[in-house]
Amino acid sequence: MRIALIVALACGFAVAGATPRHPAPKLASVASVGFSGTGVAGYGDAPSVGGFAGVTLAAPVVAMAATPSGDGYWVSAADGGVFAFGDAEFHGSMGGTSLFAPVVGMAATPDGKGYWLVAADGGIFAFGDAGFFGSMGGKQLTQPVTGIAAAPDGKGYWLVGADGGIFAFGDAAFFGSAANQNIGTSVTGIAATPDGKGYWLAAATAGVLTFGDAVFYGPSPNSPPFPPTAAIAATPDGRGYWLLQPDSLRTSFSVPGSPVNFPSAQSAVQIAASQIGPDPDTAQGAYCNPYGPCEEWCALFATWVWNQVGIPIPRYAFVGDVYGWAAARGLVVSPRSTPAPGDGVLYGTGPQNVSTSPHMAIVAEVWPDGAITTIDGDSGPEPDGQDAVTFNGPFLPADSSSYNDMPIYAFVRP
Repeated sequence: MRIALIVALACGFAVAGATPRHPAPKLASVASVGFSGTGVAGYGDAPSVGGFAGVTLAAPVVAMAATPSGDGYWVSAADGGVFAFGDAEFHGSMGGTSLFAPVVGMAATPDGKGYWLVAADGGIFAFGDAGFFGSMGGKQLTQPVTGIAAAPDGKGYWLVGADGGIFAFGDAAFFGSAANQNIGTSVTGIAATPDGKGYWLAAATAGVLTFGDAVFYGPSPNSPPFPPTAAIAATPDGRGYWLLQPDSLRTSFSVPGSPVNFPSAQSAVQIAASQIGPDPDTAQGAYCNPYGPCEEWCALFATWVWNQVGIPIPRYAFVGDVYGWAAARGLVVSPRSTPAPGDGVLYGTGPQNVSTSPHMAIVAEVWPDGAITTIDGDSGPEPDGQDAVTFNGPFLPADSSSYNDMPIYAFVRP
């Protein structure tokens, strides 16, 4: 269920010689925070033929594939549900089926009469006239699979991992990968050129990488605002592509099925969302930030957010101190429980020290299937090595070890 891989920083060491600063955060009015639109953005000659405005989803959308005519596309949710737009026809789905791993990618056959879904463990599901040519299911992976692209003759496909590694099956040829390029973010999707002699990779921060004869149409990997991007699909002529950006389909952070939290929870989430973007104070010194002293600041950010809605938690820099404060007040929630928007999520194995308690974030959404999205301070790296306030997920809390490279040891409900 990977959309963006967060590489979190430990949040407990002060930087030697740094001068504490308290610049004003970029606090936006609550009314100005939120997202709108269809969730599908076109580049080059790619048209928009429909989206999810007004649709209630059980799980977040994570993948898409275009029809041969370019006048339609399919979109898949993480639970394997498939939605057809334009001239796309429905050929089946994994919706309602128990999966070993969430669906992360989708590709269509050349005639549009079938498609493949791929899960994070590399398992392949074929529908319509889509053939099976192998999978990574049951094999050891360095990083989860995040996307699939079909060979133009329908007799093979490529899989891509979060690290940019490429796996070719059937008659799909290898044209390179991003596995050793140190791109500073995760790869979330792949699309093939019409002749099958190249492919595009999409990064979580919306940057596009080209291999073989794939042509670059934008956006630049280092161009803000870095909208979280889940998938890429190419137009039939290869002169454009769509980027699936699920953030843009949300009209608020209220998702049907989210549990009720403290009265000001939604305000806390919207305030956190108003801060998303690169840290504006990095030029002032290492870890300088708008939320407290010049030190690692994920906990400073989370406690600042709670302070804005009247929660009297001290401005802790160490995540373990947040746990101690919550435990003393009976506010700790088990990592196996369902969190709620506005909760804090604490990563690591326990509150003992910065090695065992390295990061925290604010829960933004809780989807009906249990997936969560979070807003994280001092996270990244974003393009150009910046640290930022980022939107992370969706992911299942139980999968945090593989998704975020660290487990969740507690939630805090202030």
